[in-house]
Amino acid sequence: MTRLSHAVPAVGIICNLRIDGVHRQHTTGERNATSVLGLAGAMPLLVPALGELIDPDRLFGVVDGILLTGGASNMEPHLYGQDCAPGEDVRDPGRDSLAIALVRRAVALGVPLLGTCRGIQEINVALGGTLHQRLHEVPGRDDHRRNREQPIEISVGPRQRITLRDGGILASLMEEGEAMVNSLHGQGIDRLAPGLEIEAVADDGTIEAVGVRSARSFALGVQWHVEIDAENQPLNRAILEAFGRAVRERAAERSEGAWRAMAAE
Repeated sequence: MTRLSHAVPAVGIICNLRIDGVHRQHTTGERNATSVLGLAGAMPLLVPALGELIDPDRLFGVVDGILLTGGASNMEPHLYGQDCAPGEDVRDPGRDSLAIALVRRAVALGVPLLGTCRGIQEINVALGGTLHQRLHEVPGRDDHRRNREQPIEISVGPRQRITLRDGGILASLMEEGEAMVNSLHGQGIDRLAPGLEIEAVADDGTIEAVGVRSARSFALGVQWHVEIDAENQPLNRAILEAFGRAVRERAAERSEGAWRAMAAE
């Protein structure tokens, strides 16, 4: 695990709202924090899912990258022009509005961005795409949800093959054109947002990774959880390390800009 110096950059990790009786808690899985710390080489800072109470521009004055994590909740369908499909879904509107704002400003400002699971869906919706609310009910698609009857090491382990797009971001990180990844999602990308390009697909045609075509920095969304066993999974490790390099580059640019501003006074 990387040791951090006093000049370490910071990554904002978006949290999920969890309501436990009268208590409202904003949480993230420990592996999100340890993967940012150990493989991206950055200080993880947890960002509560407080919607419009969080100003993206002020946040980007503190952090050098954003990690949009997975979560139990699904995005509000009205955000991409659909009614709710039948069935019970967990919602987190504060996270929805914050994530959409962060994605749009990160792309505009060139802030490194990595979205995992729910995060790739947030990137797609923020930039104008839509989602399948029940991916397993779409004809021809597999069931990508976690099988909770299996032992955890199997249910969250690599079980889905993806094919990487030639010439894409992921292909530049791996010699092989295919990889095995975990699969823990019930929703997925339907219509791809303008400005996104497909980075990887599953065997059933499900979009598994996207990149922002015009991004000035690292901007990637993947449908799996890169933080799970990241140190031992080559693709997950490569993604986090590439994200970390972009974060450090932005931190260096911000530091240089601050010194220039001080010198000009």
